[in-house]
Amino acid sequence: MVLIAAAVCTKNGKVILSRQFVEMTKARIEGLLAAFPKLMTSGKQHTYVETDSVRYVYQPMEKLYMLLITTKASNILEDLETLRLFSKVIPEYSHSLDEKEIVENAFNLIFAFDEIVALGYRESVNLAQIKTFVEMDSHEEKVYQAVRQTQEREARQKMREKAKELQRQRMEASKRGGPSMGGFSGRSGGFSSDSFGSSGMSGVSSSAHAPSIELDSKPISSKAAVKPSSRNALKLGGKSKDVDSFVDQLKSEGEKIANLAPATAASGSGSATNASAAAKAAMSADIHKESVHLKIEDKLVVRLGRDGGVQQFENSGLLTLRITDEACGRILLKLSPSHAQGLQLQTHPNVDKELFKARSMIGLKNLAKPFPMNTDVGVLKWRFVSQDETAIPLTINCWPSDNGEGGCDVNIEYELEAQHLELQDVAIIIPLPMNVQPTVAEYDGTYNYDARKHVLQWHIPIIDAANKSGSMEFSCNASIPGDFFPLQVSFVSKTTYAGVIAQDVIQVDSEASVKYSSESILFVEKYEIV
Repeated sequence: MVLIAAAVCTKNGKVILSRQFVEMTKARIEGLLAAFPKLMTSGKQHTYVETDSVRYVYQPMEKLYMLLITTKASNILEDLETLRLFSKVIPEYSHSLDEKEIVENAFNLIFAFDEIVALGYRESVNLAQIKTFVEMDSHEEKVYQAVRQTQEREARQKMREKAKELQRQRMEASKRGGPSMGGFSGRSGGFSSDSFGSSGMSGVSSSAHAPSIELDSKPISSKAAVKPSSRNALKLGGKSKDVDSFVDQLKSEGEKIANLAPATAASGSGSATNASAAAKAAMSADIHKESVHLKIEDKLVVRLGRDGGVQQFENSGLLTLRITDEACGRILLKLSPSHAQGLQLQTHPNVDKELFKARSMIGLKNLAKPFPMNTDVGVLKWRFVSQDETAIPLTINCWPSDNGEGGCDVNIEYELEAQHLELQDVAIIIPLPMNVQPTVAEYDGTYNYDARKHVLQWHIPIIDAANKSGSMEFSCNASIPGDFFPLQVSFVSKTTYAGVIAQDVIQVDSEASVKYSSESILFVEKYEIV
């Protein structure tokens, strides 16, 4: 098909928004749009009207028309399918179908129109892809923000530890009757204690590990009230000129001073991506960490056809190591040799590859050197790509059928194929026709109809070997089978798909076991049935 232009106009013929896709003069486009109201005939149920040169395909939306202008040689069925997609896009970016809302969101609508049509030809996209392209959501940005929040929390924790140490020194000095430790110099704003100055600044204002600093204003309680013996001593819990001068000095050095609120887990907003991120954050919270902590992250990217077949399947992951005690710096990490068949493993360049191949152990090439302290070090990553349907961990069969009354009856069922997994917080997002509420007959778990997003959200708390299958049945009026795709799926699991498991951590010299903690999580980056 060749699509000339797309427009939103009132029933009186006033053009609110128009987007041209082919080379044509402004006067010609204005003439075509002005002719549309004159060609409308009352009392007929047609959704298109033709002239000698063009075809107008339109759909009423309350007081507005969604209008496409195409050539007469275009396929009318493709025109109607494209018109339906345009009609779904408008409510996504306009809260109500009136002139004011359309004008306020004109730019977002134009950007969405450009994702549907390019140079007059329809692009092979769906509503979910259009929203992703327009939002320009970045996984790398989310990872960067998560790393930054972690660094900020570490910086705040170090500041609190230094504050407690300073309070203890002041109490000891006051008991001995000597001068208080840790005072600020009145002019330069530097630390008066050389030992604290050399160690404290590296732990508090290091720009490599703490992008911003929080000045904690909460007082530290003690059993006995202690009066400072020096007027220039640091007062914890209160502001002073010395503190202000220290802040000014940090600002002059380029540091960013801010009161940082602790990171909170994002609540689910209805989309499969947000639901997966919230479940992942909840699972990772409140995990006890030893001096040696292992983190195994496994993610899935799956794209399945509605009639079967694997269009894309990719499993990738990363094993990170974090050490907080210098005594545990020189260690070897032993992994289980049994993992998923066909898994491509790759170690960090500083890791001894021969040792890993021979004994499934991760250690540095130079065993005399320790691992970096207080930072997440990626030591092993993996990737698995397949077109085999047996690799799919969770199969979902969506079967919409015409009920003969202008609507569809939909049956959806799921089944866990990888029965070693325990999937939690499973969410299946089913798109629906605009302004059509489903009638749900039978279902497992719970469901929620989001009228604004035009989706049916199906939630299953847990899917495992004991509860590996379930189904839902519902019906929708004024719908066709294609309206219920693509389905989006999200879940998390404490068991990884790749099967990378840590067995032991030992010292390099003594080969004695080291106490360690570990966490593993499998999450969905994209899982859809198209």
